[in-house]
Amino acid sequence: MTKRSIRDTDIQGKTVLVRVDFNVPLRDGQIADDSRIRAALPTLNLLRGAGAKTAICSHFGRPNGQVVEEMKLAPVRKRLSELLVADVKDAGGPAGELPGQVISKLDPGQFALLENLRFDPGEETNDRVFSRHLGSLADIFVNDAFGAAHRAHASTVGVTEHLPAVAGLLMERELTMLGNAISGASSPAIAIVGGAKVADKIQVLKHLATRVDTILVGGGMVAAFYVAQGRSGGAAAVTVEEVAAARALLNSADANIILPADVITAVEFKIDSEASVDESSGVPATGIILDIGPRTSAEYSRIISLAKMLIWNGPMGVFEWPAFAAGSEAVARAIASNAAATSIIGGGSTAEIVGSLGLTEQVTHVSTGGGASLEFLEGKSLPGIAALDDAD
Repeated sequence: MTKRSIRDTDIQGKTVLVRVDFNVPLRDGQIADDSRIRAALPTLNLLRGAGAKTAICSHFGRPNGQVVEEMKLAPVRKRLSELLVADVKDAGGPAGELPGQVISKLDPGQFALLENLRFDPGEETNDRVFSRHLGSLADIFVNDAFGAAHRAHASTVGVTEHLPAVAGLLMERELTMLGNAISGASSPAIAIVGGAKVADKIQVLKHLATRVDTILVGGGMVAAFYVAQGRSGGAAAVTVEEVAAARALLNSADANIILPADVITAVEFKIDSEASVDESSGVPATGIILDIGPRTSAEYSRIISLAKMLIWNGPMGVFEWPAFAAGSEAVARAIASNAAATSIIGGGSTAEIVGSLGLTEQVTHVSTGGGASLEFLEGKSLPGIAALDDAD
């Protein structure tokens, strides 16, 4: 990693501001999945062991610069206290005098959590005043929020102008794992890319095409590739631009793209729609492609079993609906079963699939960043990472 790490930083007894991603799902006021909180524990425990006074900050939801009661971080603070087996103080704010007062009274090894950063309009606009305020709270800034690294906000970029800025342990692992995944070091390297539209993944596909041996395509974007081959894409609203992008990839000398030999379709986009298995050469004009077919699931699983490096970003179909989840589940199980491969799951819906099947521990790395991992796989420079101090 070319960015300075918390491992290489003197944090003994210092006051440290840690940006984390605690944007966790809530249901009826309860945290439905605490994996993002757990992911920050190694960095927080390292700071506690060094006797640091640790101020933690995160966004939650989209309050648009307003204080929204149901977006307050009280449930997160409660769960974090349980996981750390320590009382995490309420630092209030995120602006104003209270955060500084609370943080200054922390004992070595103690923690405080600022209120939702996005309650202040200066967070998302990367406001200089709010950035300076955040910088005034600590001696060192640690960014451990890979999931927010693609945002140029006050707590990811602006604050780095006021404090030494280093990567936390989670950020370090994300950069190492995703960086290795696209370096092409292990062959055969296989990428599995799904999603609804080619437009959403075209840059990922282009970037990966030069770095992996094979790309397996799934999801609704399959329709554009079929049309580019002169086949029926069913009832999908495929644009001229998407077809052109798909055709360019299929014709590229760098890309070895494999498309589904069969797909699951339905005449309506509904959870209870009747599913039909169609050959790639015979997708009906009224059919909406909602999953890869059984023959494709078996073939993709076979190819996955031979890989040494696996990258998966995007579901193979509408995995939330049982009738159209088989393809995504087959891919997830095949990846988990290949113990010889380094396997990287690219956040968002893909991570949700693996987690729902209880397979998280059987893959090498599940990214905590949905949009961030997508942009990283596109080869983009992420502002929250670029702003960190260089290792040298």
